[in-house]
Amino acid sequence: MEHAIYLVTLVGTALVVAAAFSSLIAFRFGAPLLLLFLCIGLATGTDGLGIEFDNARVAYFAGSLALAVILFDSGFGTPLNALRQAAGPALSLATFGVLITTGLFGAAAYYLLDLSWLESFLLGAAVASTDAAAVFFLLRAGEINLRERVRATLEVESGTNDPIAIFLTITLVEVIAAHANPETHVLVTDLFLGFVFNMGLGAIVGVLGGLAIVRLVDRLNLDHGLLPIFVLTLSLMVFAAAGAIGGSGFLAVYLAGLIAGNSDIRAVTILKRFQDGMSWLAQIIMFLILGLFATPSQFPAILVPAVLLGLFLMFVARPIAVWLCLIPFRLPRPEVAFVSWVGLRGAVSILLAITPLLGGLENGRVIFNTAFIIVLVSLVVQGWTVGPLARRLGLIVPARLGPLDKVELELPGSAHHELLAYRVAPGSPVARGERIPRWARPSLVLRDGRSMRFQDMGRLAAGDQVYIFVPDRYPRLLDKLFASRAVVDPEDADFFGAFAVDPARSAAELEAAYTPGLTEAEQKLTVGALVTARLGGHAEYADRVLIGPIELIVRDVDDKGKITGLGLSFEPTAPVARVPVFLSAGEIGDRVSAFIRNWRKPTETQVAEVRADEKPAAPEPTVEKATTES
Repeated sequence: MEHAIYLVTLVGTALVVAAAFSSLIAFRFGAPLLLLFLCIGLATGTDGLGIEFDNARVAYFAGSLALAVILFDSGFGTPLNALRQAAGPALSLATFGVLITTGLFGAAAYYLLDLSWLESFLLGAAVASTDAAAVFFLLRAGEINLRERVRATLEVESGTNDPIAIFLTITLVEVIAAHANPETHVLVTDLFLGFVFNMGLGAIVGVLGGLAIVRLVDRLNLDHGLLPIFVLTLSLMVFAAAGAIGGSGFLAVYLAGLIAGNSDIRAVTILKRFQDGMSWLAQIIMFLILGLFATPSQFPAILVPAVLLGLFLMFVARPIAVWLCLIPFRLPRPEVAFVSWVGLRGAVSILLAITPLLGGLENGRVIFNTAFIIVLVSLVVQGWTVGPLARRLGLIVPARLGPLDKVELELPGSAHHELLAYRVAPGSPVARGERIPRWARPSLVLRDGRSMRFQDMGRLAAGDQVYIFVPDRYPRLLDKLFASRAVVDPEDADFFGAFAVDPARSAAELEAAYTPGLTEAEQKLTVGALVTARLGGHAEYADRVLIGPIELIVRDVDDKGKITGLGLSFEPTAPVARVPVFLSAGEIGDRVSAFIRNWRKPTETQVAEVRADEKPAAPEPTVEKATTES
């Protein structure tokens, strides 16, 4: 028994270490990290090194706990401004998008696999949710600076669509396991009522749990080493409590993290670091266990239909669902196309595919193997193309900041305050003499191994290390002051225009200088307000507005979304690659209006010609009459 403990521990830790080392390969070559983790699990499983692991309950239990940890960290790291910016599109994708994807994919699975209708929809529900961890790892590994609206939409969708897919999957498993064959309207009604009850309870428990976590952390004077463990345990309690009373534990734990992360919770820096590490560990454990549970020797029997279903999901089901859900939000076609493509399937889909095995379904293993192959196809095809597609669609923007060397320290007993340590980068604004704001209190400067008071240092120089005491919700202005200039790609050298424009200047000056054709109402606005209005009321970093012969580019916005810097270009950049599909509601309306106008014109012309033919020729008498009178 003792030898077995050592052996299991040795094998388990070796797998985790191998997975950690594989992340270096992924960061170096931009490979999908999840794919590497799954491959390690497959290589050490039954058909690889021979490690036997066929316990569905243990796999599902461990995967569920790991997913709860990941969702709490995801909510904790989601800022409210991202939620406000992308709430509408993301929640539409997370609800109606999952349902549409399930329906379309289920219909295709019914004709390609030997499954019943309910089993086909069950498979569709299992693969209907996206895996945000894989997507954002690829963005970080490839150093891709996406437009904020796109990034926020993907982030919020991925955090909120898992609970809905889990509810659909578990409900369908219970219906099939009970050998029920309900009528369609009865099944839809039960699903709707169960969904409202499940999500409603989960939301209530999540909100109350998040508020309780913040309250307990602020009230209890726990040691900083114990505090992160305490918060993680409370989050798992929220997850378990919601599930125990029939609610969605996954939605509850995500909302608890969202509320805790956006409150003035104590020791937020320590909590973020700890949760980041725990999230990595949870992902590694979940992916390795799911890889170990799979049996690749069973894949050839269903390989062809599973690959076809994976391609159908990527090129048909997901794009249609995304387009239908995003029609009301008037997003540009390139953004809709990118969101539809970055629908990577991952560990959640494999985890949900285990539930048919737990329910004892006859085709449970077929459903699991099919879902596993679909995930592999998604990661191989979509995982390697995220960066190139983003560049092709023009969604990459130059980085705001260059290299920044910063350390966040939290002092014991300093409620809602942090100690930031910056190293002055060459070429940064402070190195060029820019003053530090009054609300920031520099306390110490290290130079050439000597420590001195900030007041005695004079002008800061490159290489100095400055310690600044600030509130924990400090403005990002400090990062801009201490960062070096961002290295702009040669292709983006003219991205922000050759001239700078003050957003506070009157738009009438633009009309006087360049005659872009502004209306009288627009001329009464400031240039910044004009750009914001042309963009639909919300300006984003790197947004562009073409007005007559000039193009205005948003160079920067503040924390409240107000434009603080504009560029002007006389040579607008080449248009972004046009996407032949994904029309928005506005574009559909414009095309319908144009079609109606073009359809009426020939009709009106024909009517006019007919009337002209029927009309007697009257010009001659008129001319004669005019001549006689003259």
